[in-house]
Amino acid sequence: MTFHSAVRKAGLIVAIAALAASAGCAKSDDGETQASGVKLVEKGKLTVCTHLPYAPFQSKDASGKVVGFDVDVMDLVAKDLGVEQKIVDTPFEGIKSGQDLNTGKCDAAAAGMTITEERQKVMNFSDPYFDATQALLVKTGKSDKSLDDLKGKKVGVQAATTGRDYAKKFEKEKGLQLVEFEDLAAEQQALANGQIEAAVNDLPVWTEYIKEHAGGFEVTAEFDTGEQYGFSVKKDGNPELLKKINEVLAKAKQDGTYDTIYEKWIGKKPNA
Repeated sequence: MTFHSAVRKAGLIVAIAALAASAGCAKSDDGETQASGVKLVEKGKLTVCTHLPYAPFQSKDASGKVVGFDVDVMDLVAKDLGVEQKIVDTPFEGIKSGQDLNTGKCDAAAAGMTITEERQKVMNFSDPYFDATQALLVKTGKSDKSLDDLKGKKVGVQAATTGRDYAKKFEKEKGLQLVEFEDLAAEQQALANGQIEAAVNDLPVWTEYIKEHAGGFEVTAEFDTGEQYGFSVKKDGNPELLKKINEVLAKAKQDGTYDTIYEKWIGKKPNA
């Protein structure tokens, strides 16, 4: 090897080492750990996965901004951490399976999501923050008042939800023709267009839909399933963030902030 070749080789090695070092530095800048020990996937952001639309918990307003009950609560968490909330709209299947949390797409999930034993196997949930129940929505004036009235008729459900699971229990017994939709908006549109005779989903989302379409639809049956919503984080992956969410929830319920958010998006709390 000539002297010049050796110099060029040495220079190349130095250049590669410098490039690797700079790449290492860049990687260390991804995400951050708060003073509280909370790990975040992106620096200065609390990244939250959700599935739109699901008003009044999360949906876009006229300006395109994502707003809602869940958004306001998670904003409290972000504020406590000294960061901003960043919302990622993603299919619900990836949220409920824990995949989006496992792959680092987000720090937490806030999607009007019911706490179930199956979901607890793949993610960790916060303390419950909302009592939910399922309900049946039909067009105003329809004679279908219950699942018993819908034998042989098409009933809409949202894929991967507990509303779908509830309706599936009665599919054969009551002769229902269940039609699954990827999201709430598609289910609502199908009911409005007459593609289905009725639709099952969470009561709060139907209440919101009725407010937006006064006189057009009505809830004819409620199914008290004892469901509660929770926010979730990666399974055994971010205990400090889970602790922080629970602390913020407890404080908000104690100082009245939770009640203010509830009345803003849902209405007066039961027994309040």
